[in-house]
This record gives sequence, C-alpha cells and structure tokens, in this order.
Amino acid sequence: MDVEILSRIQFALTIAFHYIYPPISIGLGIGLIIMEGLYLKTKNRIWQELTQFWVKIFALVFALGVSTGIVMVFGFGTNWANYSRFVGDVFGSALGAEGVFAFFMESGFLALLLFGWNRISPKMHFFSTIMVALGAHFSAVWIVVANSWMQTPAGYKIVGEGAKTHAVVTDFWEMVLNPSSVDRLTHVIIGCWLAGAFLILSVSSYYLYKKRFLLHAKCSMKVGIWMALIGVTLQLFSGDSTAKGVYVNQPVKLAACEGIYKTGPAPVALFGWVNTKEKKVEYALKIPGGLSFLLYGDFKHPVKGLDQFPVEDHPPVQIVFQMYHLMLAMWGMMVTAVFLAIWAWRRRFVINKWIWRFLIISVIFPQIANQAGWFTAEVGRQPWIVFGVLRTSAGLSRTVGAKAVLGSIIMFSVIYTLLFALFIFLLNHKIKQGPHILEDTESTYKNKGS
Repeated sequence: MDVEILSRIQFALTIAFHYIYPPISIGLGIGLIIMEGLYLKTKNRIWQELTQFWVKIFALVFALGVSTGIVMVFGFGTNWANYSRFVGDVFGSALGAEGVFAFFMESGFLALLLFGWNRISPKMHFFSTIMVALGAHFSAVWIVVANSWMQTPAGYKIVGEGAKTHAVVTDFWEMVLNPSSVDRLTHVIIGCWLAGAFLILSVSSYYLYKKRFLLHAKCSMKVGIWMALIGVTLQLFSGDSTAKGVYVNQPVKLAACEGIYKTGPAPVALFGWVNTKEKKVEYALKIPGGLSFLLYGDFKHPVKGLDQFPVEDHPPVQIVFQMYHLMLAMWGMMVTAVFLAIWAWRRRFVINKWIWRFLIISVIFPQIANQAGWFTAEVGRQPWIVFGVLRTSAGLSRTVGAKAVLGSIIMFSVIYTLLFALFIFLLNHKIKQGPHILEDTESTYKNKGS
C-alpha cells in the first residue's frame, strides 16, 4: 500500500481508539449531574454513593481520553504536514478555544469532583460536577466545529502561492457556524449522551442480573432508562436533519450512503451489498421512493445520484454504504434495549435471563453507532480532506515513507491493544467492587429487604 492509504489507516486507528472514551465521559457527565442533583434534593445517601461510584468510572475514562487524544495532535504534524500548514490558521483558533475554554475547565474542576467530598460544601461540589460536564461538552463543540469546517468550509479565504498556500479565517463566527456544524454537533452530542446512558444501563442490569447492590442498581437503572429514552428519541430527529443537511452540502456523500447511482426517485435500502462494477445495490430490502419522501415529502421526487458527479470525486461507496447502515441498525438495537429496559422496570425486574444479557451487552450499541457514524462522515468526504478545497493526497507530508507509517501502525496496534486490555481490566474491577455502601445505607437495605 502507498503512503496515503497507510497514513489514512493510521489516523483512522488512532482517532477510532480515542473516540471510545470522550463520548462516555460526556454522557456520564450528564448522569453525574442527575445523580448528585437528586442527592442534594432528597438527601438520600444512595444517590451520593452512586455519584461517587460513577465518578471513579468517569476519572478512568477521562484519563484514557486525554492520553489517546495527544497522539492525534502529533499525527497532524508527522503524516499530514501539508494539511496542517494549509488549515493551521483555522484549526489553531478552534483547537485553541477548545484548550482554553474546555479542557482547562474540565481538568481543573475534576480535582474538586474527585477529592472534594467532605472538603468543600455539597453545593460547591455539585457546581464542580456541572463544570466538569460542561467542560466535556465544550470540548466536543470545538472539535466538531473544526471537523465540520473540513466538511463544509466557510468564513475563510485562500492566501499565498505554491507551498505557502493556506486558508485564513475571515469571519470567525461564520467559520464556527459553518453549514454543517450545528447539525453535526447536535448529532454527536446526543450520541455521547447515549454512550453514557447505555453504560449506566448496562452496569445496572449486570447488578440486577447478579442480584448485587439491588437498591443502587434500581436507582441508577431509572437514570439510564430516562437518558437512553430521551437520547434515542432526539437522535431520530437529529439524524433526519443531519441527512437533509448532507444532501444540501455534500449530495455525493448521501448518494454513497444509500448506494444511489442513477438520478431519479430514490429508495431507502434497509440493508444490501453494493456491486460497484454494475453500479447497483444487491440483496437489498428497499422502500421504494423512501429517500425521496424523507428529503422532499414526495415519493417520486428525483434525488441526485452518483452519476451527477465526476468518478474521481466519488467516495468509496461500499464502505460508506455499510457504515451508514450499521449506524442505523445500532439505533434500532438501542431502541429495542430501551423498550426492554422499560418492560423490565414495569415487571419489577422479573424477566428472562437472556433479556438481562441483552441489556448488559447493550453498552456496545452506541459505541458501534458512534464509530460507524464517524467512518460514514470521514470516508464519505473522500477524496477531499477539506471538502471541495484540498484533496487528501495533497495534505500528506512529503518526507514520511510508507515503511515508517506501517511501522507506526504496528506499534500503535500493539500499544492500544494493551491499553484497551488494561482499561477493561480496571473498569471490570471497579464495576465488581460496586458502590461503597455506608452503614446507614446498609440499614436501609435491610429494612427494604434488599
């Protein structure tokens, strides 16, 4: 493989591994606010113990997110030097804002969140929890803004000649509020809420299945159910808005998502396999005119197909199609898990063991959906690294060879495998330990027969 493909694989590896952790911390931040807020309102020690338990999980996830995020920054300079030079003025402002307004806020208040129990007032501790959660969200804002600018660049101009050609910001807020940033930010944030919600739901289900920490599990289960229910509902509307925005700003990407080769009334394929040679989707279950209806409210309205764009501007259709439909399938799995969780709640948790096991593994559904969504967005942008402005091949470093990149991929694969194994070991250890139950809470257990 040439250096371009290897560099893309390397960056996909590093960012995909990193993207496991920030969505969880963002989603858990909302869960922490809810749980600690309920403790302040009710003075029920169970909510305090749950908050303290999930803070430990949050700290572990936060540490992995920070350590894996640093690697990507170096990747810009080593493998994508020309790209970094071209977008430095744009990304510098966005990522600088992320560091000042998000990371410093999150990491600064994290110390109070972790070690402030019994050292600061309950209200001040709750304020720290809110600031940590806001910091995590602000971090996502600026990262998504920077990435959205790559999808739909705005508020800039090109200056310089030859190797010194680069983009400079002409209107900061036009750059921030580029045509895709609001839709994409909404979609990403809701996906993060779902990652946190389903982790809470999964762990609570595990305790209920094993009949451990029952009172705590029932309380946290309720939080997870409400977060997940709101998340999957909002994601339905966000996904619709995002898809319509993609059709307006990047119609070639949406055509690849649904495997639409010929312009005309377009179906929605629930699944299928793209035959790129014959330019059609095989083994597909389709809703005739479905895409036309979703975009225009008319089953017969024509939709732009890949035939409207030069072949050299087509993204890899098979990958985009499968990742897009995998994301949709995971949303369906999450909806199923939410309804099963509500059903379990109404039956006072007397349900079949296989349903418990399904709820336990549901933690992977938003993770797969987030990863598939990212691959859809990024691979669907190809062959552009800045859509319509700079091709991916033009963003490469000229002094890095294929062997060096391949070596780094092997190295990262080994290190990340070990790091993920350590993360799972520590996470499993903390989950098995469970919440630290104080004596007065233990008496509540006994009084309620738990």
